[in-house]
Amino acid sequence: MTSKSAAAAAGATVYGYPRQGPNRELKRAIEGYWKGRVDAGALRATARELRRANWAQLAEAGIDEVPTGDFSLYDHVLDTTVMVGAIPARHRAAFDADVLTGYFAMARGTQEVAPLEMTKWFDTNYHYLVPELGPDTVFSADSAQQVAELAEALSHGHTPRPVLVGPVTYLLLAKPAPGVDAGFDPLTLLDRLLPVYAEVLADLRAAGAGWVQLDEPALVQDRTPAELNAAGRAYRDLGALTDRPKLLVASYFDELGEALPVLAKAPVEGLALDFTEAAAANLDALAAVGGLPGKRLVAGVVNGRNIWVNDLGTSLSTLGTLLGLADRVDVSASCSLLHVPLDASAERDVDPQILRWLAFAQQKTSETVTLAKGLARGTGAIAAELAANRAALASRANSPITRDPAVRARAAAVTDADARRSQPYGERTAAQRSRLGLPLLPTTTIGSFPQTGDLRTARADLRAGRIGTAGYEDRIRAEIQEVVSFQEKTGIDVLVHGEPERNDMVQYFAERLTGYLATRHGWVQSYGTRYVRPPILAGDISRPEPMTVRWTTYAQSLTERPVKGMLTGPVTMLAWSFVRDDQPRADTARQVALALRDEVADLETAGTGVIQVDEPALRETLPLRAAGRAGYLAWATEAFRLTTAGVRPDTQIHTHMCYAEFGDIVRAIDDLDADVISLEAARSHMQVARELAAHGYPREAGPGVYDIHSPRVPDAGEVAALLREGLKAIPAERLWVNPDCGLKTRAWPETRASLEHLVTAARTVRAELSGS
Repeated sequence: MTSKSAAAAAGATVYGYPRQGPNRELKRAIEGYWKGRVDAGALRATARELRRANWAQLAEAGIDEVPTGDFSLYDHVLDTTVMVGAIPARHRAAFDADVLTGYFAMARGTQEVAPLEMTKWFDTNYHYLVPELGPDTVFSADSAQQVAELAEALSHGHTPRPVLVGPVTYLLLAKPAPGVDAGFDPLTLLDRLLPVYAEVLADLRAAGAGWVQLDEPALVQDRTPAELNAAGRAYRDLGALTDRPKLLVASYFDELGEALPVLAKAPVEGLALDFTEAAAANLDALAAVGGLPGKRLVAGVVNGRNIWVNDLGTSLSTLGTLLGLADRVDVSASCSLLHVPLDASAERDVDPQILRWLAFAQQKTSETVTLAKGLARGTGAIAAELAANRAALASRANSPITRDPAVRARAAAVTDADARRSQPYGERTAAQRSRLGLPLLPTTTIGSFPQTGDLRTARADLRAGRIGTAGYEDRIRAEIQEVVSFQEKTGIDVLVHGEPERNDMVQYFAERLTGYLATRHGWVQSYGTRYVRPPILAGDISRPEPMTVRWTTYAQSLTERPVKGMLTGPVTMLAWSFVRDDQPRADTARQVALALRDEVADLETAGTGVIQVDEPALRETLPLRAAGRAGYLAWATEAFRLTTAGVRPDTQIHTHMCYAEFGDIVRAIDDLDADVISLEAARSHMQVARELAAHGYPREAGPGVYDIHSPRVPDAGEVAALLREGLKAIPAERLWVNPDCGLKTRAWPETRASLEHLVTAARTVRAELSGS
């Protein structure tokens, strides 16, 4: 290590922490508030206690500077919208009457007003609420939440660092408001927004903030010269302020690239860079600009997005190189720890030998502190930790779990022909229409139906031994009967069995494939109060026995109408798991695809004529920079085709995607060679249908007409209007009618009403098309 003074200054910090609490206390409090069981004061008290506990855990672990402002009741981008006063006009009255009511109306909508659009936070499975801006947007500062949380942390004796979404990223994530020309560029509002940030920074300084972190992850994407100039102007202006704290500009998820020189010369006191996803690129770029003399560098060397233990030796080597490139080097996770579960030590069911390979948020915090200690005092000060780390890494590398020769041989034998249907779409479609006999504008749902309290109780009772397998399966059969009966009575054309046996669309399959590990407490926020437990993809993947055939076949026995077989696709199985980092993702995707291919074959043999393989994560996993996209899409689309290409021409293959920006991957959607695709479209008012049309997409599509992430029930007239909008882009003979996504998170009353309205709307528009 080259600089003792720099090493002595090394500290440990993180950018953010899981919000939910060890037992998802925040979820329960918020949902209790929505149902009227918890009042606003009790909800806020729960939030305060969770923040206090988070900071206490961080401080006890040895974190020198704790984040504030990262905690949210729903979404941190929505919090930023409140902070800058960009409340949409349709929500303003509710917000002015009661802040919480207005806040949740923006997040979820009400029966009277639609919510903000929701999409993925860069290439993660976290969803943010998209700001709606226009040329008439007036910003105004509201720093109350940020100041209050700063004051809370100070009152508990911590050194806090408020974390805000940066102004450039906020505008780059925004979209034109409804009624605003689609060509409007929200970045043109930058000069109007910066004074609001200046006011917030002044408020935070007055409240005691020494540093404020401004997150600019949008700058790790390919950016135009105009966008880079805007970033330079933003931080020139903010840096020139006299009434402000010190500024730390943070980027993560990829290399900062051409934005690094812009920020390096800006008059800010520090930069935070990701040295996990793009370690070599950021190191080279940092050296190329001559380092950060006189500035603070926060080095994200602990992966904040995956759960494998850090290679401490490699991280120390990286940190040692960085010491000569900045005035002060601090150690951090690469991004907010929001993206990983809270505590691996709570996983009592995981083999202790495997548990030592895992690091959740608390363990990553400890790794960060250990690395800071080693950087400041030398490796002798952490000799025991280094030895234990080397042993854990060796244990994983040498474990038979990670390598199965039979799986590897099968994957190696795959040919191009294995990933191609036997007939082109134009020839398949006639055979499928003859077999299925569907009407114009066929109706269906995406797969899941409401997961009731009774179903969750039945699963818990089975795990606890309070009921046996036979009793549990009786409950599942009864639920499938109810779901099928409802769909038949409602008039839905292609049915689903409702997935009552499934805890999660990825976890269910992971628990039935070799090479996966499941957790009991590994909850991660997906959006709002929706938490998932991503399984851990630890080794080579195979399918010991059929996973879905039994329940799909049972559902089909109850009806003459076609019942879809429902699977989660290989890319989503990777994206919504904590994927192994010891081999290329393309290799892992091929293994998963082959396991799913076996399931597709068994479904078809059992008589299933429609099989849906969901890939909602295809867009989410798209590399943030264009240079990596062609390679990714090549293996991702091949994995889907490898899963589905073995079926007969008259078996109809569906896929589904939701809550992402699809314009970037329309060609890849075409390359999947699915017969039908359903996509989220309700919040964006059929934008995806127009994107498909612009591409010349030749297959059938179902742009969603019902936003399932809102409790709002659209009436039949509203659904019919969306269908007519879809028909402007997609011919009637290729248009399906379906919700945006699965109905698992909805209650039965709103589900019944919404689907009844959907069927009524489809019949109305069919009659209009036939002239009757």
